Formats: sequence, C-alpha cells, structure tokens
Amino acid sequence: MRFALVLVLALAFVPAAPAGTTTGTIPTPQIPAAQTSPRTAMRQAIQLFLAYDKVADWLKRYPPNPVTDATFADGVWTVHVSSGKAGEIATGKVDDASGAVTEAWTGPQVAWKMARGYKGAFGGAKINSTWVWLSFCALFLAGLIDWRRPLSVRNADLLVLLSFSVSLWFFNRGDVFTAMSLAYPPLVWLLVRCVWIARSDRPARGAPVWPVWVLAAATVFVAGFRVGLNVRASNVIDVGYSGVIGADRIAHGQSPYGHFPVEDDRPKCGPADSDGEVRDRIQTNGRCENANPLGDTYGPVSYLAYLPGYAIFGWSGQWDSLPAVHLTSILFDLLAVVGLALVGRRFGGPRLAAALAFSWVAWPFTQYASSSNTNDAIAPALLIWGFLALTSPLARGAAVAVSGWTKFASLLLLPLWLGYPEARRGRSLAILGFVLATALVFFVLFLEPSPWQAARVFYNRTVGYQVGRDSPFSLWDWRQYHAKGIPDLHLVQRALEVLLVGGALALAWVPRRRSPLRMAALTGAVLVGFELVLTHWFYLYLPWFFPFVALALVAPLPGDAKEGEVDAPAPAPAPAVG
Repeated sequence: MRFALVLVLALAFVPAAPAGTTTGTIPTPQIPAAQTSPRTAMRQAIQLFLAYDKVADWLKRYPPNPVTDATFADGVWTVHVSSGKAGEIATGKVDDASGAVTEAWTGPQVAWKMARGYKGAFGGAKINSTWVWLSFCALFLAGLIDWRRPLSVRNADLLVLLSFSVSLWFFNRGDVFTAMSLAYPPLVWLLVRCVWIARSDRPARGAPVWPVWVLAAATVFVAGFRVGLNVRASNVIDVGYSGVIGADRIAHGQSPYGHFPVEDDRPKCGPADSDGEVRDRIQTNGRCENANPLGDTYGPVSYLAYLPGYAIFGWSGQWDSLPAVHLTSILFDLLAVVGLALVGRRFGGPRLAAALAFSWVAWPFTQYASSSNTNDAIAPALLIWGFLALTSPLARGAAVAVSGWTKFASLLLLPLWLGYPEARRGRSLAILGFVLATALVFFVLFLEPSPWQAARVFYNRTVGYQVGRDSPFSLWDWRQYHAKGIPDLHLVQRALEVLLVGGALALAWVPRRRSPLRMAALTGAVLVGFELVLTHWFYLYLPWFFPFVALALVAPLPGDAKEGEVDAPAPAPAPAVG
C-alpha cells in the first residue's frame, strides 16, 4: 500500500510535455528572419537536392527524369520528387542562403516520420542510450547464461533474443530496409526452436547458475529501476495516448470506436506544432482535445485497461504528461513480472520462478515497451495469468478472450488453449469461458444507441483498418515503392498467412498430449509466427511472445517426454499439473 502511494505521488509530479507533441517528428531549423524573395532559383535548388548523395543513391532505383517541384518560404526551399506509380519518392529542404541541403528524406521516410531515425521517438532518450541498453543486455546474459555449457543451444537462444538490438540500431538511424531485414532471422530461429521443443516435449539443457536469492534480489532492484525509468525518463507515444482517450469515452458512456478526437474542419483551439499543424480542435463534446484520429484501432480491453489510471488522474484533453498512461504501463509491467514468478513457482519451484521474473525485467525490449508507454504489455500479462490457471478450462478460454480483445494476435491461440492436458478435454468449458469474457468486454458497444451499428464501426475501425493498412515496417509491403532491387514478397506473405492460420487451427487436435512445456512452446510459436507475417511490425510487439519463449527456452518448464521419447503413445492422458 505504501509503495502504491509513493508511485501515485511520483506520477502526479511527472513534468508535462508540450501539448500536441507527436511521435517521430524532427526539429525544424530556426530561421532568424523571414525572407520574401529567394536568392537561389527554384531550378538550382532542385538540382542541389537531386545531387545530394543520399537522394542521388535512392533515385538510381527509378527511371531518369523524375517529376520535381519546390516551394519557397522563410528562406528555405522545400523540394518534392515523384516517379510514376511510386508517387513521391524523396523530399527535403535546401537552405536558400547557403545552398546546403538541411533535410533529405527518401523512400519510407517521406510518408513515415518514425522512419527518419528521430532520436528518442520511442521510449525516450534514456532507454535508447547505449549505456542503458547495453547494461540491460549484459544483465540479461549474466543472470541467465549457463556458464557450465557455454556452447549450448540455450545460450544461443539468449543471444538471439538480444540480437533484435542490431535491427533496432539501424532503425534508430533511419535505415528501415536494413533494420527490417535483420529482424526476421531471429524471429525464424525462435519459431523453429519453439516448434522443436514442442515436438520433443523436453526442455532445453542448461539453467542459470546464480543462486535463487541473487536472482530474486536482482529482479526487485531492476523492477524498481524500471519504474523510475518510466516515471522520469520515458515518453507516451500515440498508442498509449489512445488508451486514455478510449477510457475517457467509456467513462462518459460512449463506445471508443468512431468517437476519437479528429482535426477535420473543426475549430482550432491551440497552437501549431513544428510542422505548422494545429492538432487541438473543438470536438463534438464541446471540449478542446488533441487529435488522435486513428487511435480506435485496438480491441476494447486496450481501453478498459486504462480505466483505473483514468479514474485516479483523469485526462486533460491534451497530449501532455498523461500520468494515467504511465500508471497503466507500470501496472501491467509489474503484473507480468509477478505472473511469471507465480507460473514458475507452480510448475518448477523457486528457482524457475526467480529466473522467469528476472528474464522479463532484464530483457531490454520489455522496458522499451514500458518506456514508450504503449499497450503492448497488457496482452502478454493477461495470457501469463491465464497460463497460471492452465488446469481451469474456463480460465484458459477467458484469458484468450481478454488478451485477444487487446491485441488480436492472441485470438489465434484459442484452438491450442481449448484442450489441456489432452487435446479434447475441457473444450466446452474453455469455449464457454471465451464467450462469457467476450460478451463482458464488448459491453462497450451497448453504450451506443444502436449496438449493431457500433459493431460495424468497431470492425471497420479495427480489423478493416489493420488488414488494409500499408507499412514499410516489414518485408511484405515494400512493393509500394516500385524501386529497383527491392523485392515484391506479397505472394510469399499470403502463403505464410495461410500456413499460420492452418497450423493454428490444427492445434485444436494435435498434439494430443499437452504438458505445460508443450503448451508454452506452441503458444510462443503461434505468436512468433503471427509477427512474422505482419505487414506492420515493430519492436514494441516483441513482448507479446516473450513470456512463452522464456517458458520454453530461457527458463524452461518441465516436459513430459522421457529420455529418447518423442510423443510416444500412452494408455492414458498425462495428469494435469497442479
């Protein structure tokens, strides 16, 4: 109780950020004085921009003589370059007085400011600083590596989990194509390893060598450090901002879908941002609110989860310090830690409990999500607590529902989680748990005059939008740039999607016998597979699968297979654990 009071007081004094702050923008150079007539001709400014190394290298991928245009304002030329079906392929600014190119954005960077490598756009400057990030990586390795078997596959798994850092390094420098390409080898490795462990039903060899008390003490210390990092050195991106807006709408008797603050032609009520855009507008409720028009694209639990924080701190209508969002991020981060500790204690004892809790707090990407204050810890935290109640069919079904109606990836787990410890045992009760939990969270649709119309809005704003969106943050949608040397993998993606859905459905029947290890490994495999085929993928999604990859590979649960046995037939199903 004392810790909760201290936390609330600390959050109350989080310094406010400027209203209207947006993610991924870059500071505009300050122009000392307005200049009415340019010194450099438009054609010359365009030529200077086209000759800039970064721009010239990118234009080699397109036919010669692209369409160009430029506008002049406040001593700066803004140049636009377009090419056929690709549309705008480069843009930037040329200083009129010096002729220097001050900004140059190509490919994905044209439409996506988050692709420009803006320092600290996600998570703030601290978690992205080299010493903090590498400290987390070193701690993760030091605490979990098996020094007695340095060349074990399990130790390689730890390195693979940290290898996403290389991809993130390139992303933070605006090299999207390299960054995304480097994210797939570790995803494939983890998928294969989870499937292998599930097939053999034997845990990976190796274990942490630190004593239990050392792992436990380190977990408590690092968890406290993470709370401080969130409170004092993090930012809230649009995903977290959407959570408190949705909570506000529900608290005022509205469905969150179709009621988020927009710009449109509504009256302005605030200052312009660095791009000259006024995001503060008078909404239909008569309130001045900062726009977030695409924030209603998640499941209802993504907004219900923010109600406790909203009840304590409220929402000013602005994209300010948002203490309600910080509180929610910290709460679900700690719920994940405690849940993993309890899962470990139930299925393997104190050592497994300490190792699992430590793995969450030490892995840098869970803190990356916390420092970005997104909703990405909510779904895995709910699944962890569902896994703790693995022997209860009702709880399993309900856990898949509340997690899936946060992030839709978890819905793919329903066939697998229907049956335990045998594929066809408890399925009816698991389905009942799923249906009851679904009905409970979708009460938000009945806040509208017409629930059926609200349901259509929900589908269009969530599934319809997510399926149809374009994104450069995966291998699958680069065809939109029509650039030489960049492959079109659209058909490969479709084939993999069919394979994923088919595999997830097959898990309703196979494997017949299911140990906790097998359930965890297959859960991890489904979630990793989902991220492999996503069109819009990001590092914040890594915590979705991490708890179950940890249960299968890092601090593995015990399996049921005997030495030398792989899913051999048995006269009776394996007994439930716990």
